[in-house]
Amino acid sequence: MNIYISNLSFNVTDEDLQDYFAEYGEVSSAKVIMDKFTGKSRGFAFVEMPDDEAAKKAIEELDGASVDGRTIGVSVAKPREDRGNGGGGNRGGGGGFQRRNNNYSNSRY
Repeated sequence: MNIYISNLSFNVTDEDLQDYFAEYGEVSSAKVIMDKFTGKSRGFAFVEMPDDEAAKKAIEELDGASVDGRTIGVSVAKPREDRGNGGGGNRGGGGGFQRRNNNYSNSRY
């Protein structure tokens, strides 16, 4: 089962998560999500546990727990395509590149 952890302290590491969840059963992976530009934690993480019963117990007991001074949220991770984005379904086009006259010799620009 894939578990989503929110409101993490920026000091929590993958190893810390591994330790927290290992108390409930086998942990196949624990990953704090990092910002690709700053290299710092984004404040959330995912943990995978192969035993669904152990995962449910971990979710039940760790949701609302205080970790490094912050109250964390722990829930079953939803697949990316099922997450609501407020836009309802297809978000459509928009944005993109606007062509402008940059004095390129090729007229298609």
